[in-house]
Amino acid sequence: MTKVISKLYPTYDRAQAAVKELESAGVSHSEISIVSNNSDNWYRGNGSTTTKRVDRDGDGVDDRAEGAGTGAGIGATVGGAAGLLAGLGLLAVPGVAPVVAAGWLAATAAGMAAGGITGGIIGALTQAGVSDDDAQLYAESVRRGGTLLTARVDDADVTRLETILDRSALLTSDLRTNYGKTGWKSFDPNAKPYSADEVRKERSLYR
Repeated sequence: MTKVISKLYPTYDRAQAAVKELESAGVSHSEISIVSNNSDNWYRGNGSTTTKRVDRDGDGVDDRAEGAGTGAGIGATVGGAAGLLAGLGLLAVPGVAPVVAAGWLAATAAGMAAGGITGGIIGALTQAGVSDDDAQLYAESVRRGGTLLTARVDDADVTRLETILDRSALLTSDLRTNYGKTGWKSFDPNAKPYSADEVRKERSLYR
């Protein structure tokens, strides 16, 4: 039997290091997925971390942010670090704006968006067996600048692998408390995505 484990990190770099630890512990990269907020354009799509605006229609608004408002998928560009996750690409998620994503969870979320199915990350997580309550929190954390790492692992390995990931992961209880102080109750796909400045400020709280 397999179980899905999910952890949140304030930055992609921290999550990337955790992915490497998972792989070193014997988890195949095909069983790992990562979704990271890209509102501050840290990822361009070819592996570099310098991004310029994508504005094909010349309206002065980044096309990726516009796509996020409608749930449209964004043309993914293969990149990613060698030996880590193949196929890192850009995806638009309603209420989150552009994200950098890879792996099975990202593929499920992209398929839902392409099919006009609501839910995005939440739908993909709950389909994989994650509780709706946790899925709501994970989606909100990504909206606020976080990175979600999800892995499918054998039941017998759950405790060992969660111990490895918890060394650098954010405490979901702390996040739930902090979000609740702002009046947050659940993820809203129609909410305005966080701006680059808001994302940077949020990430700075958890470094």
